[in-house]
Amino acid sequence: QVQLVESGGGLVQPGGSLRLSCAASRSIVSPNAMRWYRQAPGKERELVATITSGDATNYADSVRGRFTISRDNAKNTMYLQMYSLKPEDTAVYYCNAWMLGVGNYWGQGTQVTVSS
Repeated sequence: QVQLVESGGGLVQPGGSLRLSCAASRSIVSPNAMRWYRQAPGKERELVATITSGDATNYADSVRGRFTISRDNAKNTMYLQMYSLKPEDTAVYYCNAWMLGVGNYWGQGTQVTVSS
């Protein structure tokens, strides 16, 4: 079992920045992929960004160029640095960890609200 705990959400003005963290309770074994998803009220959960055990990254078109996903394997932690935030980025952000042959795990989510 792996527990994932997100932190770093909050209220920010449009154009502002936030950094989300996702701390895992144990090492994320390879091969793996870690992802950030988000879900806005009344909408389906959407994939925001992915980082693999080989450090390949991918982003949704809506956040590419504004968000950066990264990981620190020594700290068992993944990050999402968000710049130039827009009201439409408002959502609950969830981290996800998938490990081949081990399982797929979710955090409890952290709220990000972009509003003036």
